[in-house]
Amino acid sequence: MLAAMRSNASIAALPNLRHVWPHWNATEGLAAPDFAAAVVREALAQDAALLAGIAAYRRHPWRRALADKPVLWSEGETRLLDYGGTGPTLFFVPSLVNRAHILDLAEDASFLRFLAARGTHPLLLDWGWPGAAERRFTLTDYIAGRLDRALAALDRPVILVGYCMGGLLALAAALRAPARLRGLALLATPWDFHAEDPAAARSLATSLPILEPLMAATGTLPIDALQTLFATLDPFGVTAKYRAFAALDPESPRAIRFVALEDWLNDGVPLAAPVARETLGGWYGENTPARGAWRVAGLPVNPAALACPTLVATPARDRLVPPASAAALAASIPGAAVIAPDAGHIGMIAGMSAPKALWQPFGEWVAGL
Repeated sequence: MLAAMRSNASIAALPNLRHVWPHWNATEGLAAPDFAAAVVREALAQDAALLAGIAAYRRHPWRRALADKPVLWSEGETRLLDYGGTGPTLFFVPSLVNRAHILDLAEDASFLRFLAARGTHPLLLDWGWPGAAERRFTLTDYIAGRLDRALAALDRPVILVGYCMGGLLALAAALRAPARLRGLALLATPWDFHAEDPAAARSLATSLPILEPLMAATGTLPIDALQTLFATLDPFGVTAKYRAFAALDPESPRAIRFVALEDWLNDGVPLAAPVARETLGGWYGENTPARGAWRVAGLPVNPAALACPTLVATPARDRLVPPASAAALAASIPGAAVIAPDAGHIGMIAGMSAPKALWQPFGEWVAGL
């Protein structure tokens, strides 16, 4: 739909070219008819490349074959997976809206296995699919309930690591139980949701009335609705990446990694309706975290109150969490160490450049503790 809209708009605008640019001279460069034909050719070529990319993705043979690690603790649909290793315990908290295995994508694309092989003991909290109980959960239920109890089940302090939305959950949990922590790492974690484009953030909140019938019927914000909301943050990035994929050798490492990441992206998890209302209306609409108005179980989530060593990673090419949003969090934490990986939101974790961009600097920070 996005591709068709751009193609059709480009072609439909041609008759008005002289009205938009009154001083444009058709004799300079292409004449007007030739220019119009070039626009049509380019639109059709881009659409054909998009379809070729989608078809190539659909027929690609790669499938994720990694088995789950042993379960150390579970409650409802939530499991704590143990990646083994020795050394400091790293407790990873992912987002609620995507599968946890982005941190363990493939043998050659696993942040957790990389860390386990280098003197640490990673654990991964897999939130799971929201069942009948979880569909009634608020953020307080997830943080002061599930996450609190998972941390309490361990007999040792941990370095708590939150990724994306999971960073906000980890931050709130860290403030609730500082004695359980040796350190805190917040990776691509949003804080000031109005830092870069307040209007775009508020527009996500205005979608809530439209989404209410879906949430009332299912108890969740469904995956397709979530995907649509994410697409609005970078509307033409989706089509551009499939056009680029069409030109890749399907057996190349880059093509295989693309398929692995797209499979993960397209295999999302619904969001409990109460959490969807809190995040879209509160975080995006009212910017409650940055305004000091976000509370969990009655406790303000105030990063200035953190007393443990903290690392904040603000990927420089993040389109989902703008660097300014994550940087505002770093600025709010006394003495926070900050790294700015030259990568995007997902590329920092599981892209081809992830080892250099994040895995190694993160490991060095852990070793320094």
